[in-house]
Amino acid sequence: MEPTKQTNALHGGEWLIKESNAFETFIPEDFNEEQTMVMDMCKQFLDTEVLPIIDRIDKLEPGLMPSLLEKAGEQGLLSTAFPEQYGGLGKDFITASIVNEGLGAGHSFSVAVAAHTGIGSLPILYFGTDAQKEKYIPKLASGEWKGAYGLTEPNSGSDALGAKTTARLSEDGKHYILNGQKCWITNGGFADVYTVFAKIDGDKFTGFIVERGFEGFTQGPEEHKMGIKGSSTVQLYFQDCKVPVENVLGEIGKGHLIAFNILNIGRLKLCAAALGGSKRAATISIQYAKTREQFKLPIAKFGAIRHKMAEMAVRMWVCESALFRTASWIDNKEHELLAGGKTFAEALLGAAEEYAIECSILKVYGSEVLDFVVDEGVQIHGGNGFSDEYLISKAYRDSRINRIYEGTNEINRLLTVDMVLKRAMKGKLDLMTPAMNVQKELMSIPDFGSEDEGAFAKERKYIVNFKKAILMVAGAAVQKLMMQLDKEQEILMNIADMAMETFNAESALLRVMKLADSKGEAAVSLQADIMRTYLYDAADRINKSGKDALNSFADGDELRMMHIGLKRFTKVEPFNTKDARRRISDRLVADDGYHL
Repeated sequence: MEPTKQTNALHGGEWLIKESNAFETFIPEDFNEEQTMVMDMCKQFLDTEVLPIIDRIDKLEPGLMPSLLEKAGEQGLLSTAFPEQYGGLGKDFITASIVNEGLGAGHSFSVAVAAHTGIGSLPILYFGTDAQKEKYIPKLASGEWKGAYGLTEPNSGSDALGAKTTARLSEDGKHYILNGQKCWITNGGFADVYTVFAKIDGDKFTGFIVERGFEGFTQGPEEHKMGIKGSSTVQLYFQDCKVPVENVLGEIGKGHLIAFNILNIGRLKLCAAALGGSKRAATISIQYAKTREQFKLPIAKFGAIRHKMAEMAVRMWVCESALFRTASWIDNKEHELLAGGKTFAEALLGAAEEYAIECSILKVYGSEVLDFVVDEGVQIHGGNGFSDEYLISKAYRDSRINRIYEGTNEINRLLTVDMVLKRAMKGKLDLMTPAMNVQKELMSIPDFGSEDEGAFAKERKYIVNFKKAILMVAGAAVQKLMMQLDKEQEILMNIADMAMETFNAESALLRVMKLADSKGEAAVSLQADIMRTYLYDAADRINKSGKDALNSFADGDELRMMHIGLKRFTKVEPFNTKDARRRISDRLVADDGYHL
């Protein structure tokens, strides 16, 4: 089956105010034969090349991680999205995202490969000159050279533009002289090529391509980390480091365009990798629950354990639905921009920027799903989960970093709302009209007219109402706080959580609707259980976030009226989630893992 192409794809953030078409929504069941083979190849690579030597990787055995990257390169796993002219496979964005998921369960190897193929290579691919791309990309694509990225400094993390590393032009005009320090550099201990940011003359934030061996460039010792111990993480030092002027990356003073645009793509791909890690951790835990006996029964038969396994599945399935819905939007936008005359780099960067809101949502949710799955996995393992002899303990430690890098989850929550509001102010997103309509609805008598009898009518109505709840809360916050809203981070994060829950719930519903249309509702009853369980619980979470936000800035009759409205917009009919979760867990046990 060929991937679905959306003829009327929504713009970034537009799902909040418009209805999505289920039958033009890309879902994982739409993977074509080649994409399925790519996923299988990635999993086979982990099973044969990575997981059998995971302890050796964690000990940072010299040369081991670079050799694994070279093996991955030989199989084409590093060059999926690179153009053929530079030695890549030239595959679409969805296939590239599949590779990130497929390799996501490789612990420290997953981190190394993601850093190499993402922030270690893409800045040069998208912003490099023709000469720079010809020199570096073929060797990065094959794995002969390894890439790294130097942005973070001891005193500038989320505030990337606060970096202190400096660059000045040499007297002969042939080199820029870099001085400063970078920290937490993934692949830094063995990389050959580094994208490094520094301020020319103290203020022009600019990217540079730095090679291992450049005069004045050294790396520090390996950091001792809580998790991802097999990932090389070092500091970089620049002491009058001489970088040829032809190694300036992009325009002088425009380094922020490189740093922030690359992060949009990285956030979605982090979600994909986290999802891959979640699926393997869940499968390990399900298999353990089937074999571990207490009171003469496998613990997989106990309700408390069944609840845990089912909730893992619910969150992963929903995450997967949102991930590939967005990946397809980016892929379609990229093709649209290419057809409009944009270059390869302009097309993908433009597409990723268009859906930057959704990329931030995915980064937050994917990393938090993985944290939930590994935490519950340890709990299912009991005391054994605390032992290094069991892989789940490694998964638990390795997971924690994902909520920090590619922009902390707090930063990404704030960005989600900030980007929506900025697009509204620029006229790209008409939030005012639907927000005003919601206000009018609050003042009117509720409509108890005839109900839509179409497929999944109740669930579709829930999603419409969830969006009204967001518009009501966000609209009231903007009106009340105006220019002070950006200082009320707690409120912004409440609204971001409402948006995340709604986007995820809608993505799950669209997937079920599309599956039911092709297979019949009876054939997708389990997927409907997953979707309905998520929607039922999401309603309460949206209500709680909405109340917390409203209580922070409203009072009196206005607050009471909006509380009534919020209750109306988050009202769902009773649903037996216990029985639904039991049906889900029964399937997981029968399948000997998560294979939905």
